[in-house]
Amino acid sequence: MFSVQVMQQARGVVFALRGELDFDSVVQLHEAGDEEVARGPGAGAVVVDCAGLTFCDSSGIGALLLLFHQLAAKERVLRLAAVPPSVARLFSVTGLDQVFSVYTDAEQALAADGSGHDRVAAGTDGTARPMERQDR
Repeated sequence: MFSVQVMQQARGVVFALRGELDFDSVVQLHEAGDEEVARGPGAGAVVVDCAGLTFCDSSGIGALLLLFHQLAAKERVLRLAAVPPSVARLFSVTGLDQVFSVYTDAEQALAADGSGHDRVAAGTDGTARPMERQDR
């Protein structure tokens, strides 16, 4: 069973993922993401809290990348938090650890000021930003 709990915070929104993010469940992340993208610029960061994520397949990765690009087009950032070791390894093998800003927990991700550490989708603002990794 998979779920996305959406929690609005002062500095942005947190999507708390629970269960297996795969082909059958990815629609729930798409729906939550579509609602958030519709809010447009100025609505703060979107933090995907992965503490309860037990599995992620290529469909889940695709959904996270799509959300990343959709938010970047609205001048917003996607940050990941509490990524479990099995999923972190998948990100490392695929190079996505160089794409996503990863934080120890949702609080740290919300508190981040973005000072050049948040990744932006290529071509969205014409500038390159450092690809530094955050402490996990």
